[in-house]
Amino acid sequence: MADKKDTINPILDGTFEQVAVKMVAGAGSSNILDAIYSGKLPIGDVELDCAVLDGGVRVLSERAVHRAFGSKRGGSHWKRMKENEGGANLPSFLSAKNYKPFISNDLEVALKKPVLYRTNAGATPANGIRAELLPEICGVFLSARRKGELHPSQEHLALQAEILMEAFAKVGIVALVDEATGYQLDRSHDALRLLLSKYIAEGLQKWLKTFPDAFFAELDRLYDTDTSHGKRPQYYGKFINKYVYDPLENGYVKKELDKLNITDEGKRRARFHQWLNDEGRNMLIHQLGRVQGLMEMCSDIEHFKAAARKQKTVSIAPYLFDEMNRIID
Repeated sequence: MADKKDTINPILDGTFEQVAVKMVAGAGSSNILDAIYSGKLPIGDVELDCAVLDGGVRVLSERAVHRAFGSKRGGSHWKRMKENEGGANLPSFLSAKNYKPFISNDLEVALKKPVLYRTNAGATPANGIRAELLPEICGVFLSARRKGELHPSQEHLALQAEILMEAFAKVGIVALVDEATGYQLDRSHDALRLLLSKYIAEGLQKWLKTFPDAFFAELDRLYDTDTSHGKRPQYYGKFINKYVYDPLENGYVKKELDKLNITDEGKRRARFHQWLNDEGRNMLIHQLGRVQGLMEMCSDIEHFKAAARKQKTVSIAPYLFDEMNRIID
């Protein structure tokens, strides 16, 4: 019996890029650039194959960029491919129609004409994306979010893009200072790569889920509602402020968080817990556990409110905020 994989159309099992580059390579190897240097660049939990080609062109593997943005070539992507059969197509991670207003003409042209390259003479040619386009790709997701055009299933891409852009900016200024001072000659060859990993890890740490799904499931039960498939009501936020944040140091923590987080226009800069340092976040998690435990013991929201009135204020250590620590230092 034949292997199941052998019976699958190569375009549908994710090897479309390999088929495409072989077809192009067959048309003439003069279009293929050779890598002078190649390596792997860690982006979060994904490693991007990268290379410097003849003429100093820096590229990232298109396939690896797909992985970095968690892109899947679903049915809608293949439908768009068929509609534009015979023409150039955008990579699947930017092929959704709601991205189109935010993709510049230059970026569209560059992505529709990937750089064909190989890491060595015997290697199968691969599609490459010019490395300098990665911040522009991130900019598409961020622009779409600013305009409120992202679908809920795309929100995580804007978050990844934000973390990447912040990390790129930090590494970039470090590299410029190193070059200006001549320190680049003394640093280890992978110092900037390791620095990028560190900055990305720090960015991801800020966005770790502090409020577990089980907490909101208990809120749904107490209020006799279901928010598992939609936006949570404002009174959930008021509940969290009153029973999670306000009890910390008699409201001192909440007061300081408001100062740090609320702009003059009344808008939030970030989630409250993102301002806390490690010690403050640990105490917040402790308070969350106390509240959730009490919620589990109560039959409805009125029962909870009566029980909560008997709870004591939580006292925690000073200097809970990263911003305050920087001022003190």
